[in-house]
Amino acid sequence: QVQLVESGGGLVQPGGSLRLSCAASGTSFSLDVMAWYRQAPGKQRQLVARIARGGATIYADSVKGRFTISRDYAKKTVYLQMNNLKPEDTAVYYCKMIEPEYWGQGTQVTVSS
Repeated sequence: QVQLVESGGGLVQPGGSLRLSCAASGTSFSLDVMAWYRQAPGKQRQLVARIARGGATIYADSVKGRFTISRDYAKKTVYLQMNNLKPEDTAVYYCKMIEPEYWGQGTQVTVSS
């Protein structure tokens, strides 16, 4: 059974940084396309960043130049480095395996002074 466990969320001031981690188990990981999504209160869940098997990445326009997705094959972990955080980045962040589809439990990120 595939499990995705996120960590690294918290409260940060505007302009600050956080790094989210998503540890995968029950999968080879090396062939998996992985992504980060987020859902703010009252809004739909939206794609933040995605990383393909070969390392190609895509980002939502709202986070380009501030967020970086990466993966460590040995640790079966995908990361989301978030810099220059803004209040509008506040949301629950979810890790997702694209196919087959699995979701993590989510981690709260709050950007506030």
